[in-house]
This record gives sequence, structure tokens and C-alpha cells, in this order.
Amino acid sequence: MKPSSKRANGEPIKQMRQRPNGRPGDDMYGNIESGRSGRPGGMSSHEANANIMENQNNDRINELSDQVARLKGLTIDIGNEVREQNSLLDNMGDGFSNVGDMLTGSLARMGVMLERGGAKHMCYLVAFVVFVMVLLYWLVR
Repeated sequence: MKPSSKRANGEPIKQMRQRPNGRPGDDMYGNIESGRSGRPGGMSSHEANANIMENQNNDRINELSDQVARLKGLTIDIGNEVREQNSLLDNMGDGFSNVGDMLTGSLARMGVMLERGGAKHMCYLVAFVVFVMVLLYWLVR
């Protein structure tokens, strides 16, 4: 029995034609389903996806490289700042040591002066205390 070439409503069924430029062995979709484009030097869909992902990875790698470079610059700046601060702290420590030595010497001289006694030395001591108080008031103000 021969298949019918007419539809139920009586219209003839149109046969699909093959592509005019088709090569032998090509199907109608250009072998896209099988992953080959049929053109010499063409890429399969898998290769195209791999290239797209590779480009995205390269972009992300470049972004990460930029961020690492910024972080490296920041850490170098922080290291420089820490060295400067340590230098300042060392200088301050030396300065406070010198001031402590001067105060120790002053207190020793005041102790010697008090041991000797006398009104003259007591007046010097009171004048020194008043001077220090005025100086502190002036510095705080």
C-alpha cells in the first residue's frame, strides 16, 4: 500500500527539499547536533563554549591581578607607615628617658637643698613649685 500524499482535507502534502548547496553527508542542520559545523576551520558548540568560558576566566584573572596589585601597594604603604611610626615612638621613648633623667637629677638636687636647710633654700623651692604650676596652667590652657 502506498502512503497518501494528501491531507485529510484534500490538500497535497509538500515534500521538504534538500538544501541546494548541501554537500554529501551533511544533514539539514549542518551537523550542528553532532558538534561539527561542516565548514573547514569552524568550531563546534563545545569549543565555542570553552572559548567563551576561557575568555571569562581571563577577564576574571585580570580583575584579580589588578586587585592583588592594589593590595600589594596598600601593604607596602602600610609597612612604610609602620616603620615611620616605630621611628617616632623610639624617638619619643628616648625623649621621655632624657626627661626622666632630668627630673631625677632635679629631685636629687632638691633633696640635697632641703637637707641643708635654711630659709633661702625653702624660698627657692616654693618659687620653683609656683613656677611649675604656672607653666603647667599655661600649657594646659
